[in-house]
Amino acid sequence: MKDPVKKILLMGNPNVGKSVIFSRLTGTHVVASNYSGTTVEYARGKMRIDDEAAQLIDVPGCYSLEAANKAEEVAVKMVEEGDVIVNVVNATNLERNLNLTLQLIKKGKPMVVALNMWDEALEHGMDIDIKALEKKLGVPVVATCGLSGEGIKQLVDLIKDARPGTLKVKEDIWSDIGEIVEDVQEVHHRHPTFRQTLSHATVHPVIGPFIALIVLLLSFAFVAYFGDFLHELLEDVFEFLWLPVANALSGLLAGTGFLHDILIGTLIEGAIDFEESFGLLTTGIFIPIAVVLPFVFCFYFLLSLLEDIGYLPRLGTLVDNVMHRLGLHGFSVIPMLLGLGCNVPGAMGSRVLETRKERFIASTLLAVCVPCMAQIAMVVGLLGRAGATGLAVVFFTVFFLWLILGILMKTFIKGETPEILVDIPPYRFPYWKSLAKKVYMRMKGFMKEALPFVLLGVFIVNVLYSVGVIDFLSRIFSPVITGLFGLPGEAVGALIVGFLRKDVAVGMLAPLELSFRQLIVASVVLVVYFPCVATFVVMYKELGIRDLLKSTLIMISVALFVGGGLNFILRAVGV
Repeated sequence: MKDPVKKILLMGNPNVGKSVIFSRLTGTHVVASNYSGTTVEYARGKMRIDDEAAQLIDVPGCYSLEAANKAEEVAVKMVEEGDVIVNVVNATNLERNLNLTLQLIKKGKPMVVALNMWDEALEHGMDIDIKALEKKLGVPVVATCGLSGEGIKQLVDLIKDARPGTLKVKEDIWSDIGEIVEDVQEVHHRHPTFRQTLSHATVHPVIGPFIALIVLLLSFAFVAYFGDFLHELLEDVFEFLWLPVANALSGLLAGTGFLHDILIGTLIEGAIDFEESFGLLTTGIFIPIAVVLPFVFCFYFLLSLLEDIGYLPRLGTLVDNVMHRLGLHGFSVIPMLLGLGCNVPGAMGSRVLETRKERFIASTLLAVCVPCMAQIAMVVGLLGRAGATGLAVVFFTVFFLWLILGILMKTFIKGETPEILVDIPPYRFPYWKSLAKKVYMRMKGFMKEALPFVLLGVFIVNVLYSVGVIDFLSRIFSPVITGLFGLPGEAVGALIVGFLRKDVAVGMLAPLELSFRQLIVASVVLVVYFPCVATFVVMYKELGIRDLLKSTLIMISVALFVGGGLNFILRAVGV
C-alpha cells in the first residue's frame, strides 16, 4: 500500500490556468505565504486523496528550471521539497510548455500532466493524442478545463498513480520536444473565432492603443465611482455603529487629556470627526477601513479580472516601446499597475524583471511617481472640493516626472534592458471562485500591511505633538518647508507620518486650512518624497542596501527640486 501523499506541487508556465485548477482542488482552504528567506508569495491549500489529507502548493509560474528571476528560483527549490508534481500544461501551446515538462521529468519526481485549456485547443483545431503523449512521457496525462471543471475528478484520481517519467531526455531538449509534438499533435484549419479576432485587435499597433485607453478609462471610472459608493456606505456604518462607542469613551475620558488625545484625538467644534480628530480609535481605524479599503478593493477586483481574462499581457506588449524609453520592457506595466493598488505588492512585482537595471528603475519609479490607491483617494478627497484643476496639476506633474526620471535613469544607470518575451494567452472567461480568492488574498495582504502602520503613525504623531517634538522639528525644517515649499511649519507632521502611511499624511493636511497652491505643492511632495516604510522594507529585500540608498537619494533630490520648482511656478502664474 502506498504512503499518503504529503505535498503536491502545482507547476507550470505563467498563464496556463494553474490558479483555477488550484481553486477547484482546494475549495476554500487557502492561505498565502512567503517562501522562506524571500518575499516571493505562493498559495497553499488542503485537498484529499482517497480520504488522506494532502497539501497542495501553487508554485510561482516558471518557464524553466534554469532560474532567471526570484520567482523561478523559488520554483526550483520547491521541486526538491515536493512529493508529487502536477504539471499544468497549456494545451494550445504544447511545444512551448513541454520545455518545463521535460526538465521536470529529468528530476525523477512522481508526476502527472494536466493538459489544461482543452476546450480552447479544440476550438483552435488542435487534436492531441493523449494516450500517445502519455506513452512518450511515461507519466499519466489527463485533459482538463479549469473553467468548466472538466477532467478535474480524473486528475484527482490520477494523482495517486503519479510516477517518474520514463522518457530519456536528450541533451538537446528541443529535439525531443519537436519529435513529441510531431507524433502526438495534429492541427486542422479553423476560421477565426470572435475571441481570436478580439485578441488580434487588442495588440494591433493602431487599434490596440485606443482599446487600451478605453479599458483604462472605464477601469478608473469604475474604481472612482463604485469606490466612492462603498466609502459612503462604510462612512454611514461608522456613524451609526462606531460613533456612539467613541463618544461614550470620550465622555469617560472627560473629553481631554493625554490618553484622550491618543485614543480619541482632538474634538472638532466639540465633536468627534473621523477624518480630522486623529485618534487611534477614530481616524486611525476610519481611514484604512472606510476611506482606503473601498478603493483598494475595487482596484484589486478590476486588476484580477483583467489578469484572468488575459488582457494584461496584451497591455504589456502595447506599452513596450514607451517602457523601453524608460529603461524597462512592457511587462513592467504589471508592477506599476500593482503599485496603484498598493506600493508593497508593486515593489514585490519588480522581481519579474530580469536585470538589476530594470529592477532598480522600476522600483524607484514606483516609489517616487506611482501613488497607491489609498493615497489617490485621499488626494481626490483633499483637492476634489477645489475643482478638477488642482487634481489635473498634481497628476500631470507626477506623470511628467515619471517620464523624465525614467529617461534620466535609463541614460545614466549601467546595464541592459532585454526585449519583452511573454506568452500571450487567449482571452477566456474568468473563473469567479478563483478570482474571488485572489481578491481576498490581496485584500488580506493589504490590511495586514496597512492597518498596523496607520495605527502606528497616528500613535507616534500624537505622542510627538504632546511632547512638543513636532513644534521643534517645524522650527528646524522651516527653511525647507516654509521657504522652499511655501507650506506652514505644521506640515512637518504630515511629512513624518508620510514615511509610515502616505494616505494618512495627506489626510493630515485637511485641518491646516492650506491655500489652493499649498494643497497642490504638499500633495505632490508627499507623493514623490518617500514611499511608506512597508514599501521600503520590500525594496531593501529586492534591491539590497546599496541600491536602496541610491534610490533614496534620488527620492530626496526629486522631492526638493519638484516641490520647490512647483511652488515657484505656481507663485509666478498667480496661483
